[in-house]
Amino acid sequence: MKKSSKTVFVCQTCGYQTPKWMGKCPDCSTWDSIVEERAASGSLQGSIRNLSASRVTPVPIDSIELEQEYRLQTEIKEFDRVLGGGLVHGTLVLIGGDPGIGKSTLMLQALYGLANQGHKVLYVSGEESIRQIRIRSKRLSTVSSDMLIVSEVEVDAILAMIASTKPQVLVIDSIQTMFNSDLSSAPGSVSQVREATVRLMLMAKKSGIPTLLVGHVTKDGAIAGPKLLEHMVDTVLYFEGDRNHIFRILRAVKNRFGSTNEIGVFEMKERGLDEVANPSAVFLSERPAGAAGSVVTASMEGTRPILVELQALASSTSFGTPRRTILGLDQNRVALLAAVMEKKLGMHLMGYDIFMNVAGGVKVSEPAVDLAAVAAIASSFLDKAIPESTLVLGEVGLTGEVRAIGQIDTRITESKKMGFTRCLVPDSNLKRIPKIDGIEIEGVKTVAEAVEGLF
Repeated sequence: MKKSSKTVFVCQTCGYQTPKWMGKCPDCSTWDSIVEERAASGSLQGSIRNLSASRVTPVPIDSIELEQEYRLQTEIKEFDRVLGGGLVHGTLVLIGGDPGIGKSTLMLQALYGLANQGHKVLYVSGEESIRQIRIRSKRLSTVSSDMLIVSEVEVDAILAMIASTKPQVLVIDSIQTMFNSDLSSAPGSVSQVREATVRLMLMAKKSGIPTLLVGHVTKDGAIAGPKLLEHMVDTVLYFEGDRNHIFRILRAVKNRFGSTNEIGVFEMKERGLDEVANPSAVFLSERPAGAAGSVVTASMEGTRPILVELQALASSTSFGTPRRTILGLDQNRVALLAAVMEKKLGMHLMGYDIFMNVAGGVKVSEPAVDLAAVAAIASSFLDKAIPESTLVLGEVGLTGEVRAIGQIDTRITESKKMGFTRCLVPDSNLKRIPKIDGIEIEGVKTVAEAVEGLF
């Protein structure tokens, strides 16, 4: 009598497995996310055994010869910067972002740049037909005879295609559409995504083909599928920005071959994504003159300093609990700074709603912009404008002190290029700043000194 296939219940959010159904996942606390799936048939284990069939022995690390690292350039400098200088052979890159943000457009443009250099590239789409891709490629002017496209979702068929065509770069758009016939679950489920990614990873490491995986994101902004997916790949990139906004930001949150938290800035146009070589100039181009509540600061994104405009609006409220609506900054951090201002500066902000925004749709998370946030709120509260040529930098502590920040000289040099003539910095940073002609640098020890110096 034939034995029935074993089934397990798998959470579609985190990948947690249980032998029985539950209404709430005990691992990630998500309701109604556990679905019954048939257990893997062992094909993956067979693939791993085949890969490791040739036995290897450990060797001393100092006996390994180092070769000069060679990277494939995509001719998109912002994309190459985020990757750490280009694509490394055998790397697995995961790119996530909201629907319609421009992931597929970026992939087509990157493959076209590689095809222009004579590299054979393969674009596998599980969501569009080859005719749809051809129409979009014509609009983006990314047509090349070295770019192969196919519409396929079967993993085995894709691996056979890779073995026959031998491309130098592979794009899978998207990993959630890939399907393995050995599993009974639907495409996009945890089991399917995990198995497809592992098989593509084994192929990339064995053949040395750089593979880029496009991933959907959930409503919370995380890449759909198990968290294991991000641990398996070498690089994780997030494409950020509002579909209704012209700017897109490509951010690296994990990179085994380069710097993390590096960003690339793009502008969405009719013919695709254009690189923004000088993001500071773009983000400050529409800054209002003489407006209260506006201040410029410098944020380090990886190795690049970017000048951004912080805007604040403090308006009186008749409700018992004032609102704190923050875009682009950490909401808890701004609430902390407002409490410091109320305690140390005597500003009664409990009776005011505070709205803050980072112009251009950028997200700033480092504490080096604390003093700029305090200055913007104070400017709006006092209804006094901060001089346009002044840049504000510094971290603020709970006792109102202004603490030192890193890479201060790089930030000041960038501000000088943008025409700023005065910079307010932490006093403890002054002794580490080399003399820079054309810009006046003032040190402050407390938020009270900073506000007094600005107003």
